[in-house]
Amino acid sequence: MSTRSSSDPVGRPRLTLLAVCGGTFMLLVDVTIVQVALPTMQRHLHASFGDLQWVIDAYALVLASLILTSGALADRYGRKRVFLFGVAVFTAASFLCGVGTGMTMVIWSRALQGVGGAAMFATGLALIGQDFHGPARARAIAWWGATVGVAVAVGPLIGGVLTEGLGWRWIFFVNVPIGIATVLLAQRSVRNVSDPGSSSLDGGGLLLFSGALFLLVFGLIRGNELGWTNPTIVAVLAGAFVALSAFVFVELHHERAMFDLSLFRRPSFTGVSVGTFAIGAGMFGLLPYLTLYLQNDLGYSPLQGGLRLLPCTMLCFVVPLLLRNHLERLAPGALLGGGLAVTAIGVALILLVGPRSGWTALLPGLVVSGLGIGMSNPAIARTGLGVVPPERTGMASGLSNTFRIGGLATGVAAWGAIFQARLESSLHARLHRPEAALAREIAAAGLRHGTPAMVDAASQAFASGLSLLVLIAAVVVAAGAIAAAAMVRRRDFHPPSAPIQTPTASSSTGSGTEPWSMTAAWKSRSKKAPPSVS
Repeated sequence: MSTRSSSDPVGRPRLTLLAVCGGTFMLLVDVTIVQVALPTMQRHLHASFGDLQWVIDAYALVLASLILTSGALADRYGRKRVFLFGVAVFTAASFLCGVGTGMTMVIWSRALQGVGGAAMFATGLALIGQDFHGPARARAIAWWGATVGVAVAVGPLIGGVLTEGLGWRWIFFVNVPIGIATVLLAQRSVRNVSDPGSSSLDGGGLLLFSGALFLLVFGLIRGNELGWTNPTIVAVLAGAFVALSAFVFVELHHERAMFDLSLFRRPSFTGVSVGTFAIGAGMFGLLPYLTLYLQNDLGYSPLQGGLRLLPCTMLCFVVPLLLRNHLERLAPGALLGGGLAVTAIGVALILLVGPRSGWTALLPGLVVSGLGIGMSNPAIARTGLGVVPPERTGMASGLSNTFRIGGLATGVAAWGAIFQARLESSLHARLHRPEAALAREIAAAGLRHGTPAMVDAASQAFASGLSLLVLIAAVVVAAGAIAAAAMVRRRDFHPPSAPIQTPTASSSTGSGTEPWSMTAAWKSRSKKAPPSVS
């Protein structure tokens, strides 16, 4: 019979789950809200196409760069402390985005949002892992996956309503009350669990990883503007390769690396990492361009465009709920690989879109890809936590989300480079140089001035660029599906852990959660101290 701790009030795990889902909802809904508002921000702040890419990538770049370090900080100082820090910073940065007077301030505030988002992303799954065990953990992860889905689902709708009704600034102001409520709830309910074995931070790894990712994204975004043979672009991309190589060397020789490269010896870890990166780049990296297509090319308002994305986003919410009672019975590789394969098919169906097609041409692709994402999200979370030792779930949560957000940042930058190159080549093939320059502006910014020939050429060029992105994105997601199905294996999973025994767990008050007790496998590691709880 289990005993209960006076420090564990009734329903504490549920309150922890609610706090984590609140933070996750806030930072993910912000991504889809921003995407819907991009065309409006472009017109109001006179932003270039590159500026729009940086609105997405400034956030995603900092987020991906700091997730691993945030995970290491969480293991060292406690997951609750890092989570609360992240929510507070994200909330403050959202306010700064809302009061931004120009694109420069908005982009830098988005980068600050990434600092807070990294702390939340790195600790979210770890907080669930420390309070839920066995079948309860699978159900909690399903609810977390559903939160990811509903954030994606309602984001375009909320973004459209706020942008049209109150103005684009309110897509950021809406985070402020959610952030304050999440801080109050987490402060009351979440325990601060840390790993005593975490004694030092991997500063070299942080600098090299962040530098490599920044140089890569910077080179991809500026390559079309400056030219791919420009010495600056060549030097930047070469620097990214050198920094990434140095990062691998440093991590292999660091006693407490923030990125444990030995995990790649487990095929399941490699498979879920490739699959997570693929869906981040292939599907989520494509969404900003679908938004531009709906608003700039088809002429829909932000609300009308957001409504037309609901067939995809609603399924991202519904499917994880339908799967929540079946996760433990389904083979993890089959579920993840199958979900990614369905997503790849959905992305490929977007190829039905043509220069003169209406939004309904998007419908089959949106429905099928939404189904696949809904299958993939809980499978990614379950596998990402299951293939690492219990004491390093902070790192596991960070790694999973690093690949997802790193994929998004790389995808947005790479697809933007490909899109602009196809746009220019298509326009120059149809129009003389002066007309092509104006038509490029029409296609990129959704303007309606110009001769009918220029507007028609811009529409055809946009559709051509979008089709090329969709084809490449479908191949990327399909590659992730193959890797996941072939490499994710149940035997690589660690046994489900029981809760860790706290100093006060011997007292019984008749209320609270089950006490924490180490698994037999963990106890056998005599050199490892159990995670501390404060």
